[in-house]
Amino acid sequence: MIHKTWENNETVKRIKCVHNNAEKFVVDNVLTPGKIYDVKNESEEFYFIIDDSGRMGGFYKNYFEED
Repeated sequence: MIHKTWENNETVKRIKCVHNNAEKFVVDNVLTPGKIYDVKNESEEFYFIIDDSGRMGGFYKNYFEED
């Protein structure tokens, strides 16, 4: 049940969204290019952040760059 406490986890690092042009998924309504997001968890392929909807979401790393 880790998903219930993810939003309260410490920030691992901060990343900047560089684009929201997805081929398969609709992310333009939850990611803003140029905005800085706090990473709450990370896997090999995804960053887990609190997106613009205020909820935790997992996004491919290619949407972001590290500061």
